[in-house]
Amino acid sequence: MTGVLEGRVAIVTGAGRGIGRAIAEALIAEGAKVIVADNGASIAGDDGDPAVARETAAALGKNAMAFSESVASPGVARQLVDMAVKQFGGIDIVVNNAAILRDAFVFRADPRDWDAVIRTNLSSAFYLINAASGFMREQGKTGRGGKEGYDWGRIVNMVSSVGLYGNLGQAAYASAKAGLFGLTRVSAMDLLRANITVNAVAPFAKTRVTDIIQPANDAQKLYKERALKIGAHHVATLVTSLASPAAKSITGQLFGVRGREVFLFSQPRPVAKLVVEQPAALAQDLATKFGGQFTDMTTDLEAFNTEPFV
Repeated sequence: MTGVLEGRVAIVTGAGRGIGRAIAEALIAEGAKVIVADNGASIAGDDGDPAVARETAAALGKNAMAFSESVASPGVARQLVDMAVKQFGGIDIVVNNAAILRDAFVFRADPRDWDAVIRTNLSSAFYLINAASGFMREQGKTGRGGKEGYDWGRIVNMVSSVGLYGNLGQAAYASAKAGLFGLTRVSAMDLLRANITVNAVAPFAKTRVTDIIQPANDAQKLYKERALKIGAHHVATLVTSLASPAAKSITGQLFGVRGREVFLFSQPRPVAKLVVEQPAALAQDLATKFGGQFTDMTTDLEAFNTEPFV
């Protein structure tokens, strides 16, 4: 790809560091203008630092602007979209990447931590999609993108294998990421007629999350060692591809990316059925008739603990 996103305007949340920054860099390299939205908080969501967004935008050049407020409220999300429209003339690409992490076993977790993770990792994505998609739909009526009809609209939600497989002590994070995939599916349906695509990407790469993994056993130690080998630019390649004109028919899908490997995940659908004949025997029937098809208790760390292609 060379300049395939010329004229597009993107918002990338959590773009000050790691995967978000790599995505912002890749979008700009293909001609897009990008709002670097990042409040500079720690991985736990504390101690915001507006310099993170400002310094990143400055390093990315004239096609980047900084936004340093948390998008975890509807009003701020609207301000962010208004900024993109006012400063760059529109909004075409939204990448919901910002996330925080506050892990604890469910029997020890603080409900306030749960609320903070859900608000940052899930609600903020809804707020931004809600604010941006209306502008995207209106742009189609004003001729943005040419006379053929507006088809520049792209939304990419960064989910996680934790939300698909689960992992010990990550109830809030997994629930938010699983919910984000549900939001992806419904948004893809709601925006289909407007030619706005919505997809989800589960990234595997070196990030602040992998940096803070404290291995509890040899398998987790090996997982961390492998994860630290994987650059964020591989994730950016997939996201940029999904934002390109060639991806206009791809929507409502769930992808994973680990180095040069790109996965298409299946989505939950019924795999077996039984008809209840004796209610008192239902539990026994579930175990005997479905037991061979039950999903095992493999965590995401175990499922992807193989050598990556980098």
